Amino acid sequence: MPVKIRLQRHGRKGKPFYWIVAADARSKRDGKLLEKIGTYNPNTNPATIDLDVDKAVSWLQNGAQPTDTARALLSYKGAMLKNHLAGGVRKGALTEEQAAEKFKTWLEEKSGLVSTKEEKLEKAKTDAKAKALIAEKAINEARVVKDTETTEETTDSKEVTSNEEE
Repeated sequence: MPVKIRLQRHGRKGKPFYWIVAADARSKRDGKLLEKIGTYNPNTNPATIDLDVDKAVSWLQNGAQPTDTARALLSYKGAMLKNHLAGGVRKGALTEEQAAEKFKTWLEEKSGLVSTKEEKLEKAKTDAKAKALIAEKAINEARVVKDTETTEETTDSKEVTSNEEE
């Protein structure tokens, strides 16, 4: 039975949410699955990927073929690297400890990259909020100046009319 690691769509129209599943290649996209490996939410920024790396690696070692999108997600979370390192251990090129250390250092580097992206997004959000506040203050000040000018003009015109009446 050919097994694929693919995405199974959930969520409402316009707001997709995906399960990362191992399924028979002959089953429908949202049909019967063999095992749920994780989830993928593209609606957040950065996209949220929750993946059980060990389950994914075991399916890859048993011959499951990921689709293009699933391969990108597995690669992003390190499942493809871990599978590659496990192949090196089986062949004798690496020891189990060396493979675990390489995977650990890769995860640390990846988490650093993700955290810097999150910080940049947060900084951009606060900058946009500050710019909006400055623009709003400028509009309010212009409005206050305009209101004071119109009240001064109306008081001046009232004084002129009251002087003419006397």
